[in-house]
Amino acid sequence: MDLNDKYESGFVEVETRNGHAHNPDITSLFRRPVGYRIKERDAVDGRARKDRHGDDKKQQLAINFLQNTAPNLNQPWVLYTGFLQPHPKFEALEKYYKMYYPDRVDLPIVPDGHLEELHLVNQEIRHFKRIATPIPEERIRRARAGYYGMITELDEYVGLIYDSLRNSGQLENTIFIYTSDHGETLGEHGLWYKNNLYDSACRVPLIISGPGIPKDVKVNTPVGHVDLVASILEWAELPRPKEIRGHSLTSLMRDKSGDHPGYAFCETHSEGNCTGSFMIRKGDWKYIHFTWYDDLLFNVKDDPNELINLIDNEKTNEIKSELKKILNSLLNTEEVTIHAFKRQESMLKDWAKRLSENELFDKFKSRLGDGQARSMAKLVKERYRA
Repeated sequence: MDLNDKYESGFVEVETRNGHAHNPDITSLFRRPVGYRIKERDAVDGRARKDRHGDDKKQQLAINFLQNTAPNLNQPWVLYTGFLQPHPKFEALEKYYKMYYPDRVDLPIVPDGHLEELHLVNQEIRHFKRIATPIPEERIRRARAGYYGMITELDEYVGLIYDSLRNSGQLENTIFIYTSDHGETLGEHGLWYKNNLYDSACRVPLIISGPGIPKDVKVNTPVGHVDLVASILEWAELPRPKEIRGHSLTSLMRDKSGDHPGYAFCETHSEGNCTGSFMIRKGDWKYIHFTWYDDLLFNVKDDPNELINLIDNEKTNEIKSELKKILNSLLNTEEVTIHAFKRQESMLKDWAKRLSENELFDKFKSRLGDGQARSMAKLVKERYRA
């Protein structure tokens, strides 16, 4: 849904909007030092709602296309439906909320002493989101129930689209892909929302079915969305531009490695991160590198909740060296981190030139709150002497 309006996306767009263009995540621009986002703490709660989510309209639009437009095209087509659930605020349709709250909802796993040992970068994220102060257990339970309920409502809408494909006779000739852009930490590690590289935030579902896709196959090799791009081009029998960095998933689906390197790469320079964060996931191992800070290493098979950092364990020297080598072969992490800071700074500089102090305040206040917004507006104008 966050398409860049400056570029042609290749789609006929219906009911799309770029909300971040009007209310941008400006807190990404304040990372040295990190400010805090004023309303994050308030959103850690949940409730039931009477009305269906706006995603209901999206599935209706998708079904209308499948029933009334697609059969008459007489050519291949692509339909992308961008749902917003599950997303804060954690407000679930009442019948689904009641499925989980209060009897079946669980609490996040945060062992005694874990927050004391939490990596400094992630501790800073806790302060940024204003969740370092303990949140009442009942709010946590309601938030998790709301999240689970939203997923269940989303399941309903995805199922309706799938049924529509089948009922219209197009299912056997359509590749159906379900995935997401990020996960939700949901209180694990004392963190909420995204912006970190724990599996709860950066691991996403990827389910694919259709002609030529083997049934009942689970690929255990870590892959990424960049691989999905390469796969779709292959399945559509379209040429693959040399700029595409991903690798087709076809060989992995047939239990062959093909040209896939066998690992997934991820990075984040988003709001709340005081430095660049990078990840390599290969096999059972996950290596997280923070520019200028200590690193993390987890064996996600033995430690799926990522609670035991093995970075200083001598027995892991070999795998640690291998994963570091892979990361360094892909990019210079320090250069990329500095580039991200400079790019974000250039946006502030541009705003300072174009906007008055009061206009900057108005742009900042919904994310930062009045006090921070006024302070930052004054600082930005003074720093760039605009």
